[in-house]
Amino acid sequence: MCGIVGLVSSSPVNQALYDSLSLLQHRGQDSTGIATAEGDVFHMHKAKGQVREAYRTRDMRGLRGNLGLGHVRYATQGNASQTVEAQPFYVNAPYGLVLVHNGNLTNTRELSRELCRVDRRHLNTSSDTELLLNVLAHELQEEVSEQSLNPDQIFAAVASLHERVQGSYAVIALIAGHGLLAFRDPFGIRPLTVGKRLGERGATEWAIASESLVLESGGYEVVRDLLPGEAVFITPDGEMVSRQCARNPRLVPCSFEFVYLARPDSVMSGISVYEARLRLGNRLAETIARYTPRGEIDVVMPIPDSSRPAAMQVAQKLGIEYREGFFKNRYVGRTFIMPGQAQRKRSVKQKLNAMGREFKGKNVLIVDDSIVRGTTSKEIIDMARAAGANKVTFTSAAPPVRFPHVYGINIPSRRELVAHGRKIPEVAKQLGADYLIYQEVEDMRAAITEGSQVTDLEMSCFTGDYVTGQVTAEYLAWVDATVAS
Repeated sequence: MCGIVGLVSSSPVNQALYDSLSLLQHRGQDSTGIATAEGDVFHMHKAKGQVREAYRTRDMRGLRGNLGLGHVRYATQGNASQTVEAQPFYVNAPYGLVLVHNGNLTNTRELSRELCRVDRRHLNTSSDTELLLNVLAHELQEEVSEQSLNPDQIFAAVASLHERVQGSYAVIALIAGHGLLAFRDPFGIRPLTVGKRLGERGATEWAIASESLVLESGGYEVVRDLLPGEAVFITPDGEMVSRQCARNPRLVPCSFEFVYLARPDSVMSGISVYEARLRLGNRLAETIARYTPRGEIDVVMPIPDSSRPAAMQVAQKLGIEYREGFFKNRYVGRTFIMPGQAQRKRSVKQKLNAMGREFKGKNVLIVDDSIVRGTTSKEIIDMARAAGANKVTFTSAAPPVRFPHVYGINIPSRRELVAHGRKIPEVAKQLGADYLIYQEVEDMRAAITEGSQVTDLEMSCFTGDYVTGQVTAEYLAWVDATVAS
C-alpha cells in the first residue's frame, strides 16, 4: 500500500519528486524517501513521517540530478519505527542500484536463506524491499559481462527475478550511470502507470507512478499501465525500451485499490476509480433494498471521504435523502494505516465529528467503503447513537473481510478481522448496529470491472483465494504468529 514514483527528465527532478510524493501521501504516512542520480552518483534522503515533515531546504538542495525516484511508506513488512527500513534501499554492486517497491513478498523466508547461504549477500533489515533489491542485484550480476550493460541483460535479470520472487511487487530502480528500470509482478496486483511529456529542450521526459493523478498533475500524457510481468528501461536521454519478462502473465489487480486505497481521480487498468465507486454504490443499493425493511431508513450518510461516491448512489437508487452528518478533521492521519489498534481507536473521535441535528430522531443508514477490524465502525455507530439517531443501519461497499491480505494491505492477522469466523448478524451485534449489510463478492467484481478489459480481481481478503497460488495455511499461521509477537 505504498506509493512510488520515478522520473527521467532534462532538468532537476527534486521538486517534482517532492510534489509527486505529496500527491501519493494517502498511500502511506510511516516514512518517505527520495533518491536522485547525478551521473553515476546517487543522492538520497529519507525520514520518518509525512512528506511535508521529512524534507527541509538543505535536504532538497542535496538531491541533485535529472533522474530520481521516491517513496511513501506504509509498513507491511519490517519495523515501521526505524528509519533504516524506510525506502529507497541502496546496494553498491553491480554498478550501484537504488530501489523502491510497493507490494508484499510472500516467500521472504526462503529468499532470505537463499540470499545468505547461496548468493552470499548480507541483509541488514527485515524489509522485503531489501530482499527484492538484492535478488535484482544478484540476477543482474549474473548477466553482466565485460561488455557495457544493455537492455537484454537487464530484462534477463528481471525474468530471473520473476522466477524467484513470489507475491506482489511494483518496482522502480535506478542503475548508476545507465538509467531507470521499472517492472510489475506477473499478476499486476499493485499498480504502476507510465506517462511522458516533451521537455523544455525537446527531449522526451518520463514519469512512472503508482497512480495516474501524479502524471496528470505533472503535465504528462498518460501512456499506459505497465503490463503484468513487463519491464521498462529508460536511459538518461529519454530512450525507452520494454519487454515482457514473465512466462505466464495475467492481470489480476487488487480490488482494494478501487474500494478504498486509490484516490478517486486516478485511473487504474483503464478503470476510473471514481466511476467504480459509483457502480459499487449502485450494486449495494440493490442489496440494501432486498434486506432492509421498508421505512427503516430516513437518511443516507457517508463516512468521508472514500465512501462518498457509493453513498450518493445508494441514496439516489433508494430514493432516500442524502445528508452529510459526519465531518472530517483533515489534519489527523487515516486510522487504517496507523500501526496499533489502540492508536487507531483513540484517533477515531479526533478524526470525525457527528453533527447532532442530522441524527436526532432519525433512522440513519451509514455507508462506509469497507469494514476491516471493526474498531472504526463501532466507534462511528456509537457516535451516531450519541448524536441522537433512532436506529443505525451500517453498510459496507465491500464484502466481509474474512481473510488476511498478504499482498500489501495491512490486514495480516485473522484474529484482528471482525468478520473472521462470524456470521453477518454476529458482526452486527459486535459493532452495535441495528442492521448490517455488506456488498456481495460478485457484485463488487462486476461493479469494478464493468466496461473494462479486466476480467478478474485480486480478492483474497474476501474469498480466501490467493492468486499467486503459493499462500499456504502454514504461511498464514506464520504470519499470524509474526503479528502476535
